[in-house]
Amino acid sequence: MSLISILKTKVSKTLFTTPSHNGKFCLYHKFYQWYRSDLSEIDTLNPEKALAKAEEKAAKIYGTKYTKFLTNGSTSGIISAILASQSKRIAIWDKAHPCHKNGAKLSGAEVIEYHLPLDNELGVYKAITISKVEEIIEKQKPDVLVITSPTYEGFVADVSNISKICRQKNVTLIVDEAHGALYPFSEDLPESAVKHADFTVQSLHKTAGGINPTALLHSNKTDPSEALSMINTTSPSYPMLATIEANLNFLNSSRGSKCIKELLENIKALNVEKLNDDPTKILLKGGYELSDKLFNQYGIEDERTNEKTTMLLCGIGTNKAKLVRLKKILKKILLLNKTI
Repeated sequence: MSLISILKTKVSKTLFTTPSHNGKFCLYHKFYQWYRSDLSEIDTLNPEKALAKAEEKAAKIYGTKYTKFLTNGSTSGIISAILASQSKRIAIWDKAHPCHKNGAKLSGAEVIEYHLPLDNELGVYKAITISKVEEIIEKQKPDVLVITSPTYEGFVADVSNISKICRQKNVTLIVDEAHGALYPFSEDLPESAVKHADFTVQSLHKTAGGINPTALLHSNKTDPSEALSMINTTSPSYPMLATIEANLNFLNSSRGSKCIKELLENIKALNVEKLNDDPTKILLKGGYELSDKLFNQYGIEDERTNEKTTMLLCGIGTNKAKLVRLKKILKKILLLNKTI
């Protein structure tokens, strides 16, 4: 049985188990179906076995040795990857997500911070380059390197060649691909790190339609299960895990491929200047002024902005109507302000 089918199964036995709401005592009636599906590791349905099968299927989809479902975001995946790597000297970008440094602290490894230059024209940090990786490995001698690709604003590193360098130097490569969960499912998106890096983490909830904070940890090296068990709860949310299974089934289907294709076609129809590598991160010149105008005059909230640029994040839920409206608004703003 799959996780999805298990949650649809009506339990005939009288349960004296956790969770204590027993699927009937619902504190918030709008979540009634969620409560009904909220199971423990009871023998009646054996959801642990179903989860193991779902993760094995996921690994085949991605072409990895191991793929693990995460219900505590990419944060838990990064920390687990660092713990599993058993690093003594770990190189981390000084502007990376806090979980990178937190994982290093928990592992007890010596932290080597590396710096990347700020792009003054766009006000963002671009992805790490091959030459920078070679410099870090040559000078700092880490046994683990953690990189972010894509960056928040959609700049992608050459992970394929970076992974080759790391393998030659016996350096474990961990890629924070939190914002690239759609990459393995479209040739029109940047190449994913999942088949190249030792560990890759992806957030399904960012662009791939998953609920907060569902994510994935991929490994082409060791089984990260033991490391995950060190930071994960022993009372997992099976409804959340089932949504991951359903999410991957959709992404790997013809329906999912069609949805991603239509999304990219609709983004392309915006006709905006391409400033980054990932079309799902619409990066616009204009910064805070543009951000304020979009929000206050047109009710559009961006994902991230700085003095030079504003980024609008798109994903599975970004339909054509939203993008058509955005195009009309941007045309109007461009006519009013030629500097944007």
